[in-house]
Amino acid sequence: MTDDGVVPDDETVVETAADAAENVIFSRYDRSAVSDVDITVTFEDGTLEVDIYLDAEEGRTDPEQVTEDAALAAQSAVDDLLL
Repeated sequence: MTDDGVVPDDETVVETAADAAENVIFSRYDRSAVSDVDITVTFEDGTLEVDIYLDAEEGRTDPEQVTEDAALAAQSAVDDLLL
């Protein structure tokens, strides 16, 4: 629920989650280091699902950990939006 008491629509929830996940990914990787990224978010019947595929250069940053962190950030952003 937003500050004015309005419940956000599903599209807003999905966009909020996707933006948060993308922000985490590109805060950890330069865009040039990412070969492919796919963030799929669904929100149906109050259930949020976030699926992230990341093909990025391995090195100091573990892509699997980044995708987990991105999914958690997406969930947190939606929690903040709805509470």
